[in-house]
Amino acid sequence: MLIVMLLPNSRTEPDGSAVVRVLGYNIRSLQDDFEALARVIRACAPDLVLLQEAPRFFRWRKKLARLAAATDLVILTGGATAAGPAVLCSLRATVERTEDVLLPLTPGQHRRGLATAVVRFGGARLGVLACHLSLVAAERQDQSGLLLDRLAKMGVEHAIVGGDINEGPEGPAFRRLADALQDGYATAPWGGEHTWSATEPHRRIDAIFATPGIEVLGCGVPLDQPGVTEADLRAATDHRPVLAALKIPATA
Repeated sequence: MLIVMLLPNSRTEPDGSAVVRVLGYNIRSLQDDFEALARVIRACAPDLVLLQEAPRFFRWRKKLARLAAATDLVILTGGATAAGPAVLCSLRATVERTEDVLLPLTPGQHRRGLATAVVRFGGARLGVLACHLSLVAAERQDQSGLLLDRLAKMGVEHAIVGGDINEGPEGPAFRRLADALQDGYATAPWGGEHTWSATEPHRRIDAIFATPGIEVLGCGVPLDQPGVTEADLRAATDHRPVLAALKIPATA
């Protein structure tokens, strides 16, 4: 008999610490099967969704609001104001502040940015950062450093980063992030590993990272999540999502 390990559900502990479910997902500007995408996100029951390639052109707010409504979430920050990254959250989150940051523009390349926020779940205070790094290796390496600099300036003890890194764990930008933060899948592998592409997954270029004080309870592509089907993963967008369950200590 096949035994499937389920990720812990969201909860707040008596000591104020919180188990938080975080989903990272490149949604390709909602160009694919919207209903399949919404089904995947709802089935993962996330507290936070860190998006890449969120809508950022004509009526982008309306399109992002439609996705939030279809998944029982609300828009926290990002979209066009962060050049693509965005964050959705459940009503469980208490929002302290948000800030969207544009990274330096390299001529001939897409503008990149960071969607950031500080939120609370129970007694746990958490920094949140969504990113989508460059397709160009040198620029990607620079952006990984700028990302860590921004994280350090957020003034939080505990933080998470979710994004499309555009390279695998062997790449220098990915390694730079993994040296400073916990790579969720490497720390507590769960579900599937490869996120690219959705139809022929063979590379892990999307990841969720956490600062050292956070306990990673499980992280990976939600192949074992009830309600997530292979058909929906293939139809929703061109990447597969990353789902993590994280235990955030209470803030002293």
